[in-house]
Amino acid sequence: MPKDFPRARRVADQIQRELPELIRQEVKDPRVGMLTITEVEVNRDMEFAKVFFTTLGGEPEHAACLQGLQRASGFLRSQLSHRMQLRVVPKLTFVYDRSVEYGMQLTHLIEAAVAEDAKNTPASTEEDGASVTPKPTSE
Repeated sequence: MPKDFPRARRVADQIQRELPELIRQEVKDPRVGMLTITEVEVNRDMEFAKVFFTTLGGEPEHAACLQGLQRASGFLRSQLSHRMQLRVVPKLTFVYDRSVEYGMQLTHLIEAAVAEDAKNTPASTEEDGASVTPKPTSE
């Protein structure tokens, strides 16, 4: 959200807490499996909520889960209206969050670069004084 609207942020946080429980307990669609709600953005007038989620699996599982969530969005909105004390419950729009995949790709690239760097740099020797042990003194 470009600007911070405290009430919209509180509503988004409440939706983010309530939605996973509703999905797990109430949604019977087999396409909607294990998922994680990563973020919820509610616009200023609280008419629309964008729900970002991630799932395990490949692209077909993501697409199927998205279809199941879109189909259940009206039901989830009505269930949220029973749980939350709001005059207007935002319309839910689900978006697959690719940030986890992107983060994993960056991690793999960094690990590969570190491994390549370690392979190309020679091992440090004891001449540089890094591992000097003191001589025992005789008394």
